[in-house]
Amino acid sequence: MTSAARAPHGGRLNALVVGGRTEEGRALLDARGELVRGCTDTLSAALDALPAGITGIELDMSGVSFMDTAGLEFLDALAEYGRLHGLPVTVSGWWGQPRRVLELVGLDVTDPLGTALAAGVRDRTGSAVALERAEQLRELREEIEQLRHAIDSRPVIDQARGILMAAHGCGPERAWDILREASQRSNTKLREVAAAVTASTVPDGPVPPEELRTALREAVARHAPPSGGER
Repeated sequence: MTSAARAPHGGRLNALVVGGRTEEGRALLDARGELVRGCTDTLSAALDALPAGITGIELDMSGVSFMDTAGLEFLDALAEYGRLHGLPVTVSGWWGQPRRVLELVGLDVTDPLGTALAAGVRDRTGSAVALERAEQLRELREEIEQLRHAIDSRPVIDQARGILMAAHGCGPERAWDILREASQRSNTKLREVAAAVTASTVPDGPVPPEELRTALREAVARHAPPSGGER
């Protein structure tokens, strides 16, 4: 039994796949990919495919490498399925960034379903606990958005580093220092500095603002080897 979700965000992320087998009446499932938008639909399809008469569900999450707030809905759906069908459900194998998310919202990584139900993570009553959880989720969303922005920015930054390395005979670390210092000196986002560097190599490309050009010149003077070779 296998269920897969289409990868969101332009296909950059790994689509979630839930598969597994039955053994002695138990459904032994494993999840691979990322818990993002659409993951609950994937889970529902996998649960709908379970044979009748199972006595419990064990879900191994060690193949999951990323999780955003959609992952909490995933856990809600799994817990609700167990409750409606009177089945014990265990979820294990959390590691890396998904484990960090669970810890951030106060869930026990060894028993997230149990602590979610006990603590009322999805509680909407306005209690102190619910308000604290809401603030934690807000911080989590911001953290994940920053991570996604970093993923989006990486290609143009790497391209700009390559251009600086070729133009000034410096290594990757010094090229990074040039970009970072130019960003700080001109009060310009690093991604925008990198985009300006790459655009400057295109015929008739846009000219960066004078403040940024000055910051780049000063950064190159400080970090690029004067003889055209890495020191």
